[in-house]
Amino acid sequence: MRIAVTGSIATDHLMTFPGRFADQLVAEQLHTVSLSFLVDNLDVRRGGVGPNICFGMGQLGGNPILVGAAGSDFDEYRAWLDRHGVDTGSVRISEVLHTARFVCTTDADHNQIGSFYTGAMSEARQIELQAVAERVGGLDLVLIGADDPEAMLRHTEECKTRSIPFAADFSQQIARMSGDDIRTLLDGATYLFSNEYEKGLIESKTGWTDAEILGRVGHRVTTLGSRGVRVERVGEEPVTVGCPEEEAKVDPTGVGDAFRAGFLSGLAWGVGLERAAQVGCMLATLVIETLGTQEYTLRRANFMDRFTKAYGDGAAEEVRVHLS
Repeated sequence: MRIAVTGSIATDHLMTFPGRFADQLVAEQLHTVSLSFLVDNLDVRRGGVGPNICFGMGQLGGNPILVGAAGSDFDEYRAWLDRHGVDTGSVRISEVLHTARFVCTTDADHNQIGSFYTGAMSEARQIELQAVAERVGGLDLVLIGADDPEAMLRHTEECKTRSIPFAADFSQQIARMSGDDIRTLLDGATYLFSNEYEKGLIESKTGWTDAEILGRVGHRVTTLGSRGVRVERVGEEPVTVGCPEEEAKVDPTGVGDAFRAGFLSGLAWGVGLERAAQVGCMLATLVIETLGTQEYTLRRANFMDRFTKAYGDGAAEEVRVHLS
């Protein structure tokens, strides 16, 4: 399968302040705040839902096609993704804007002050999927992830017009989208991804019941946190998969993206919904054990040992051939 992943491309600039923000704030002067914090360290991490998902798929031996917009400062990030099996040939490079970035300072009490610069992400709406399809010889599935809202709507409409199967995965953008937009984004999707909270928010904003939404999509994939994932389809029993045992819980950021990477890889291998969900849960477990969304290393022997322990020999045999 040729799978394209559309979504935000960004970097995170994370700093730590050894003191407390509260100690620097004067109640009578909050209307004229002017503060500068001397921080101890700066941690720059690669991020964005598009690259996070593609990185995971690349680790599993796929060749995902990243679709999104970045700035001229994307060269180093592009080289990283290229080295890890991601096709970056369809990334639009802005001539005037920098790559999106999140800049955040955290104090000793874990309070945060942050800003998100959308930058080149706003140009993702100018990308045509037809051009991507022509470059790679056709598309079998497009995952439409959180991105510039206009881009998400355009990609969805183009998939419908050109009869390209698509997966709806609007996650962080649900909060700012109207019910009409959400209905457009999910109606006709082959897969609808969300977590439990987002599932309820989708139903509230669209005014559609769980059953009505399930009837409008091919599959509804709901992540359940530490309890794993549930995959539903009209007329069939839900497929529920638990998570492998964690060796540590370091950082949950990017866990959902890793699940999607594993699930999509399983679909590309043709191993079925249950196995695909198991691969997704195993990859997500590696991410929660690592600081950063793309800092984990997939050691195949270790991956299969843990996968076998979690899901049994039969499941492992179906997956092992694709990781050899």
